[in-house]
Amino acid sequence: MLISMKLNRARFSGAALWVTGAIPVAVLVSIAASQVLIGLALLCLLASGARLRLPPIKLPFAVFIAGTILAWLASGDLRAGLPQIRKFFVLLVLVLVYSAFRRAREVRWVVLACGAAAAASALVSFLQFFTKYRAAARAHQPFYQSYVGERITGFMSHWMTLGGEEMMVLLLVAALLFFARAEMRWRITAAACAAVLAVSMVLGLTRSVWLGTLAGGVYLLWAWRRVFIIALPLLLLAAMVFAPVRQRALSLVRPHGDLDSNQFRVVVWRTGLRMIRAHPWLGLGPEEPRLQFMKYLPPDTPRPLPSGYYGHLHNVYLQYAAERGIPTMLAMLWLIGKVLFDCARTLRRGVADTDARFILHGSVAAIIAVLVAGFAEYNLGDSEVLTLFLATVGFAYIAVDAARGFGKPNLQTGPLLSG
Repeated sequence: MLISMKLNRARFSGAALWVTGAIPVAVLVSIAASQVLIGLALLCLLASGARLRLPPIKLPFAVFIAGTILAWLASGDLRAGLPQIRKFFVLLVLVLVYSAFRRAREVRWVVLACGAAAAASALVSFLQFFTKYRAAARAHQPFYQSYVGERITGFMSHWMTLGGEEMMVLLLVAALLFFARAEMRWRITAAACAAVLAVSMVLGLTRSVWLGTLAGGVYLLWAWRRVFIIALPLLLLAAMVFAPVRQRALSLVRPHGDLDSNQFRVVVWRTGLRMIRAHPWLGLGPEEPRLQFMKYLPPDTPRPLPSGYYGHLHNVYLQYAAERGIPTMLAMLWLIGKVLFDCARTLRRGVADTDARFILHGSVAAIIAVLVAGFAEYNLGDSEVLTLFLATVGFAYIAVDAARGFGKPNLQTGPLLSG
């Protein structure tokens, strides 16, 4: 009986590993599928008798969750804020990854699978781009003007989601190529995926994603071969040869009228700052900046409002502060800063395991990219991007443990949260 119980637990433990590994892969194709897998992975882990573990970021994680709940309760509009409370389900990804994975080399296969799934989505985006190009030509419309408002989305519903996912996966795959020891066939596969992702990101014309990828890419090259940083300006110039890319890049300083102006972002940022000044401690409540936007609109804002999306503040820091208060936003930064600090400290001490090394460097690069892109977009409010981000944090701490020589604890009974 005891042997049978141990075998069943081992089977459930193995199933939990596979299902958890499938979550970041599935989210590149379907958010619904990834959330079904989250629930299934949790059931497998509980059935295995393994302890649910959280990385050593428990305090900022708890403060962030508590701050969100307090802001929701204080808002007086519980129904409106419920979507953000439901999103706590996605936060389980961090617990699942850190609990189910045992070794850094297991993460390598997930990264390769993510690269393949993201590349498939990118290939779909190529077909979308070609279709949109031909449609503009047949309608005798300037391509750039017809494309900016309806860009490629791959398997996703929005180009920002596609770009955010591609940005993170590209940096993780690039880190694998730079730092991991893998068979030539896998390196060729990874390089092909990276090339496809890079082209799709260029065609996506998403400026915040470009800036985030550039920041993460600079970090990777600096850690790998600093001399290759000089190649970046050449690559940027080569990309500028493509007319839509050149037009989109120049729109940062010379927009095409109201088509790609940044004026609407100026409006939402100013409005967000007024929200924060009025409610610095607990914010307006989850989802409230969207609902109360006009109430906090600066009186001197020109009318009609510039074209753009006014459903959020297009800045992850302003959004969290306006929704949940400055302390909760700082808790988020505390959590991310702790992850970066732990990764950097581990790398400084030296990492013999090449899989752990690539995961650490890739995680740092991906987090830097998300932080930079977050200045112009509410990227962590996107469940797909948030799922990948949390999985990356979990992978980073698997690599930290591997580098320090910490073994995965044996299966123990009880769904206790430890770390």
